[in-house]
Amino acid sequence: MPFTRTRICPEVSQGVLDVLASGWVTSGQHVVEFEREFAAYLGVDHAVAVSSCTAAIELSLRALDLPPGSKVLTSTMTFCGAASAISHAGHVAVLADVDELTAMPSPETVAASVAECGGVDALLVVHLGGLPTDVRELAAAAGVDLDHVIEDAAHALGTRSGSAVVGTISRATCFSFYATKNLPIGEGGMVTTNDAQLAARLRETRLHGMSADAWRRYLPGGGWRYDVAVDGLKANMTDVQAVIGRAQLRHFDEYQARRAEVADRYDGALAAIAGIRRPPRPTTGRHAWHLYAVRVLPEYGVPRDELIDLLRARGIATSVHFIPVHRLSWFRRSCVLSAGGHPGADAVFDRTLSLPMDPVISDAEVDMVCAALAELGGTQ
Repeated sequence: MPFTRTRICPEVSQGVLDVLASGWVTSGQHVVEFEREFAAYLGVDHAVAVSSCTAAIELSLRALDLPPGSKVLTSTMTFCGAASAISHAGHVAVLADVDELTAMPSPETVAASVAECGGVDALLVVHLGGLPTDVRELAAAAGVDLDHVIEDAAHALGTRSGSAVVGTISRATCFSFYATKNLPIGEGGMVTTNDAQLAARLRETRLHGMSADAWRRYLPGGGWRYDVAVDGLKANMTDVQAVIGRAQLRHFDEYQARRAEVADRYDGALAAIAGIRRPPRPTTGRHAWHLYAVRVLPEYGVPRDELIDLLRARGIATSVHFIPVHRLSWFRRSCVLSAGGHPGADAVFDRTLSLPMDPVISDAEVDMVCAALAELGGTQ
């Protein structure tokens, strides 16, 4: 049983064939339409399609126009690509510890990191696994205005923080369309913002900083001349990706409903297993259920790493999200770490286990995973 499977709606095949037959497969009209439809779905003014969530974070940080070497606070419990985006944007990542329940920074851990490093210039907020965090509360704890907050919402399309849709709260929010994500395309990302100037900057920098992309230059009446006024990246989305995203977006609510059903079924079946702590649910807002990550506590009787091997022997694949950034060699040299360590993240990492989760998984497969966990508990 795989950890996750990609669900692609049937109409994608014809859409891709139509794009291939059109003679234009890179960035074009489908990207424009995908951006428009994505923005309308979230209720935000602008959406800018890019090649990945990592590129989205880097471009968004660049667009803040911070001085080189600025300190950007983020969680140590995040994907390495998010921390890399900070350094690639010319800044320094400050790694905050996390609350052991949510696996995300709390106002207390944020304030402690800020005090220790003497203040930060921006904040990269992570909604880990699809669980919402209070963006405004963390910004206040960091002493950072919302204009200097970027959200890493790679896991959080469909998440609400209180009554606010993730994607509408901060200066810019970055989404992923990687093959395992809630809206899977294969690759790709999106930045949402209500700031027209920021959106224009993102569109300029996502393709080398050129003032006009190839599609616009080759449209009737277009010209071959362009300028490069800012340093950009090669980070555009193609029409092939966009036509997949447009079709998938029309099924997104259906996919999310199934993820919520799977989470409910896991919760019910795992409630009676000693030593398996179910993931926290938000008191307000909505969980996107990108991940269903349990904690394997000492009373379960089997260490997390051993449990991974035992489940694999039964044909059940699992994963761990994530190895804390402060445990990775490059980032230990390049990031600002806490002098007192990151005990919350270390405790979370040693116990966390992501169980199979996708909108394809059947009730019988969920039951099989839960039965295996019940049988293995307490064995040596």
